[in-house]
Amino acid sequence: MTVAAFTFYFFALTTVMGGLMTVVSRNPVHSVLWLILSFLSSAGLFVLLGAEFVAMLLIIVYVGAVAVLFLFVVMMLDVDFAELKAEMSKYMPLALLIGAVILMQLGMALGVWNFADVAAANIAAPMSETQNTNGLGLLIYDKYIILFQLAGLILLTAMIGAIVLTMRHRTNIKRQNVMQQMHRDPAKAMENIDVKPGQGL
Repeated sequence: MTVAAFTFYFFALTTVMGGLMTVVSRNPVHSVLWLILSFLSSAGLFVLLGAEFVAMLLIIVYVGAVAVLFLFVVMMLDVDFAELKAEMSKYMPLALLIGAVILMQLGMALGVWNFADVAAANIAAPMSETQNTNGLGLLIYDKYIILFQLAGLILLTAMIGAIVLTMRHRTNIKRQNVMQQMHRDPAKAMENIDVKPGQGL
């Protein structure tokens, strides 16, 4: 077995194991750590494929930002995971049914998959003349610019929706009222106090 084949099997095994342990782990902090391992192994697979830009993007964005954010949220929020698991157990039959349907669809798709050598050669020939980052830039920002911008708008809408749905107004917390600050009277906003010598406020 060559070094490249051994490295591929090592990264593939750690990716599958990390994804499985992410779902199976009972401790949410351990799940996030297994998810980070899965991301790092996936980045190694991308390096073996020659997509070094995607590999570094996976490490910087997903491991350095998203996974660490998950870790901070899980560790800082006081979430009752026992109650969440009790609620989740009610939907387990439906989840297993959906998972079985997805596995059948993947099996049907992979069962009829075949490789076309001519098409692969036609695609790989022009890409070998340019760099990986340059080719990705030409595809994303030139050919598929509309789809790329629409994907960004969808993610922005999802982010705003998540903020609106999870926002809770508590009664004992002092909040900023921008309109009240803008329409305040400057004459009433400040008061001059004449402090006599030797006296306190």
